[in-house]
Amino acid sequence: MGAAFFYHLTHSPLERALPMLLDRSLGNGWRVSVRGTDPARMDWLDQKLWQGAEDGFLPHGLAGGPHDALQPVLLTCAADAPNDPACLMSVDGADVAPDEVQRLERVCILFDGNDERALAAARVQWKSLTDAGCPAQYWSEASGRWEMKAQKA
Repeated sequence: MGAAFFYHLTHSPLERALPMLLDRSLGNGWRVSVRGTDPARMDWLDQKLWQGAEDGFLPHGLAGGPHDALQPVLLTCAADAPNDPACLMSVDGADVAPDEVQRLERVCILFDGNDERALAAARVQWKSLTDAGCPAQYWSEASGRWEMKAQKA
């Protein structure tokens, strides 16, 4: 059984925090699905990931291409993930089901701490997933570095 990790972004924007988490996930040997809610936003995120650090390359693709199943990181708005991920990263309030947390190695829920609607949605997701028996951790960067602030087994 996996766990849900909630990342409360207050200092780092999504386009800076996500590559760090993707790099760590790939380092664990995991394929990753990044699930969003808006195709235009996923296209924007795809462009940001291609413009990443010059000293690194983050292999990824935008869903809908001929090689979706081969992508180490697949950006999508769909619930299904043809790249058979071990990790799901939810952005922009994309839904995550308890069975996904239980089936996958890790689910990461990234949310903008400066957006009240994003905070409210993350609180609903936390309650929904933990009430369903999913282990969860809440991570905050409010101090300027990542710290685990809460955990529920």
